[in-house]
Amino acid sequence: MTRRHGYALLVAIVAAIVALSAIIYIGVAADPGTNDRATLAGGRPPHNSADPASTGVWVGSWSASPVGAEPGTEIVGLADRSVRNVVHASIGGTSARITLSNLYGQSPLTITHASIAVAAGTGTAQAVAETMRRLTFGGNTTVVVPAGQQVLSDAVRVTIPMGSDVLVTTYSPTRSGPVTYHPRARQISYAAQGDLTEDVTGTAYTERAEYWRYLTALDVLSDEAEGTIVAFGDSLTDGVGSTENANSRWPDLLSERLHKAIGAGRDLPRYSVVNQGIGGNQVLADGLGLPHSRLRSSGGTPIAENQAGVSRFARDVLGRTNVKVVVIDLGINDILRNPRLADPDRILDGLRTMVRQAHAHGIKVIGATLMPFGGHRGYSDAREAVRQEINAEIRSGRVFDDVVDFDKAVRDAYDPREFRSDYDSGDHLHPSDKGYERMAAAFDLDDLKGAAPAEL
Repeated sequence: MTRRHGYALLVAIVAAIVALSAIIYIGVAADPGTNDRATLAGGRPPHNSADPASTGVWVGSWSASPVGAEPGTEIVGLADRSVRNVVHASIGGTSARITLSNLYGQSPLTITHASIAVAAGTGTAQAVAETMRRLTFGGNTTVVVPAGQQVLSDAVRVTIPMGSDVLVTTYSPTRSGPVTYHPRARQISYAAQGDLTEDVTGTAYTERAEYWRYLTALDVLSDEAEGTIVAFGDSLTDGVGSTENANSRWPDLLSERLHKAIGAGRDLPRYSVVNQGIGGNQVLADGLGLPHSRLRSSGGTPIAENQAGVSRFARDVLGRTNVKVVVIDLGINDILRNPRLADPDRILDGLRTMVRQAHAHGIKVIGATLMPFGGHRGYSDAREAVRQEINAEIRSGRVFDDVVDFDKAVRDAYDPREFRSDYDSGDHLHPSDKGYERMAAAFDLDDLKGAAPAEL
């Protein structure tokens, strides 16, 4: 072989190696890691000892909808504070990632440090030390979330047990208000002065709040699940009236019931359950949050607080991870909060709009009947008639793919306009813990099987 031929062969070999490396790099970089089974691999970012290197399916383990701007945070935000959110994992996994939202911020939100860890127990800011992981965003520990936007973290390898409480902590050194939050969480979270993001003791986290701040989703890479169920509704889904820190909302209890049934050998889909309920939410109208007409300092479009179901459906259902089924329990506030008598046809049209959107994304829709509110201060016979008309149409099968009859499950046998007394939290609108348990028990778990009907 001549020297020229040898040199040409060497060049060809090097070119082939470079081309193969490029193909591998592009394949890994292009993998969105959201819906399909994937192997995650990559370079180890600085100070992060737990890069993901496992297989599974990305599913939602926990979520909460951004509701509005936290009062009192309009100017300063939570500058120089560590915010430690406590969330409950509906499914376990071997890697995790989070979503942070600045939807209601008027200025960029700078996060210089974020972490995730398994909580040492219930009702505590203490972490299991060996599970503490630093989070990164595009390989960096610092991320700037523009006003009105959200950001997804990099995946980090950490074992999240199903049913565990998880601590997600963020630190922002600068003023950035208002704070995007989810009030009435029925879960106590914490805050502390200074950057204590990776503190495992939790002793400095003396500030307590029934809010989730910035954090809107926890996804896990899981071998335990193959998809996500989204519970979409109002305060009856959000869990108002349930015991604090007990995870006794009906989506929590449905998740437990489903996994117990699978463990007992039933042939059912392995799904996680996430909660996208907002107290006071309506199908058609935005809520009463303040101020609706607020413009961001950058001159953006006004963003309503407590956005109507038809407006937030794309973000809070279609935008969640690997969604297979959505359960819609919405409409009672359209009846109660309408200054005039609500139009049942308009409410039903709004529900059907969401069903069409779900079907366009291959998502099956289970709809809930509207529960009684007799004895509540907003009750009237005319409003009760609207509720009955909507429920009759839902039960007819002309609105949703399948129906869960919450009304039948919790109503009083002797006066179906009211809750059965032990299912009532006391305000004649929201269930007790026992009522939420009854709602979860009302599901026919076989209805979770199958997919959205094909569009003709």
